[in-house]
Amino acid sequence: MKELFISALLLFTQLSVAEQLAVEPKPFLQLQDGDRVVFLGDSITHQCLYTQYIEDFFYTRYPDRKIHFHNAGVSGDRASDALVRFEDDVAAFSPNVVTLLLGMNDGQYEPFSTETFDTYTTGMTELIEKITATGAKPIALSPTMFDHHQLALRKQDPEFRFGDRSFDENYNSLMAFYGAWLRETAGKQGIPFVNLWGPLNDLSFAARSAQPDFSVVEDSIHPGAAGQFIMAYSVLFASQPEKKTVSSIVLIKRGEKWIAGKKSGVSDLHVSDNEDEISFTFLAEALPWVVPEESSNYQLKWGKSSPASLGYDMTNAGHKLSSERLRLAGLPAGTYQLTIDETVVGEFSHTTLGSKVELQKYPNTPQSQQALQVALLNRERNDEAVRPMRDLWSRIKGIRRKGDDELFEKEYPKLKEKIDQLEAKAAGYEKQIYEAAQPKPRTYKLKRVDQ
Repeated sequence: MKELFISALLLFTQLSVAEQLAVEPKPFLQLQDGDRVVFLGDSITHQCLYTQYIEDFFYTRYPDRKIHFHNAGVSGDRASDALVRFEDDVAAFSPNVVTLLLGMNDGQYEPFSTETFDTYTTGMTELIEKITATGAKPIALSPTMFDHHQLALRKQDPEFRFGDRSFDENYNSLMAFYGAWLRETAGKQGIPFVNLWGPLNDLSFAARSAQPDFSVVEDSIHPGAAGQFIMAYSVLFASQPEKKTVSSIVLIKRGEKWIAGKKSGVSDLHVSDNEDEISFTFLAEALPWVVPEESSNYQLKWGKSSPASLGYDMTNAGHKLSSERLRLAGLPAGTYQLTIDETVVGEFSHTTLGSKVELQKYPNTPQSQQALQVALLNRERNDEAVRPMRDLWSRIKGIRRKGDDELFEKEYPKLKEKIDQLEAKAAGYEKQIYEAAQPKPRTYKLKRVDQ
């Protein structure tokens, strides 16, 4: 058993030099106007957090594209459960892309069993085939981290909801093994694969050098908001998005003139005679990727967790996937105050401005505040429509498992009617989100303040 896990970890976390040279990663999740995305999974998807943060990215990065999202996560699901509801909960949405995140429940929290593993691989293989048959592109996501250290800490709490449950002491390694199989399978079939297990473990153990009890999987099974952001970031970064930056404003003094690049979005440029004041209008093509500090307006059943902003900082997501660059080269020596739409952003030296200011680091900018409103609106969409809809699908699964066909035939139409109503409600929110995400012209002013 030990040798099995060692092999799995080596397989999962390392690629040979030959593979790295031979395999050029291909971009995926390149969503276009009208595309439809389904997130298929278990309770980790049912949480509506990593899915929400991915949605926020696309809403704000591509405001000119109406991209539609459908969460198809159900608590407690295994691959076999997802197959049962596939036609009604996935295929009916006519997706272009389906992300597939299962495995945490499939291992049954027990030691490795060939029979259990075969059931998982058979179910996942069939799901991939079904997704492909709809015309959609499957994206395979590895199982996430099982946090044994956190489990030991939480077992001391008499109110811990998993306090009476037993878990195999090697379960995190088992998830690595399941992920290794999934990566190999995805590679053979030429479909994208994203390693979620690795970043969650790597960042957690790195943080524990300073904070021994650190965790982003607060109940040992379900990543909290910070962990879910790490998951969202991992998916997006691996997908190689078309636009990693939000905007780039470059103004350069050439001779006696200040020049902005063509198609830069800069207009109405004004420079005072002594160059101690500069103003211009800028219309960006996108908004920054912003996540709310609170993951929900409600106390979720998965418990409290560190905020998504922690995951944002741990991954350096702003710099890597949401940078807003401002550069003015040629300013007279001094310190300048930057305002955007009369909001004071900060004071910067001429050398800093001549190099680069990354505006995404300043949450008070009007564009960040606008993006936050988009994210809050999407949080409300998930709170009020999406998560309640997933709860109803969970109830449907519970009725199915009773094996009472007469009861199912009676209750399913009632629950499906409520689900359809919530789908319509989510679509209504989506329309509001698109409107709120449209970038606005912003007035930038730089004024020298050290004279």
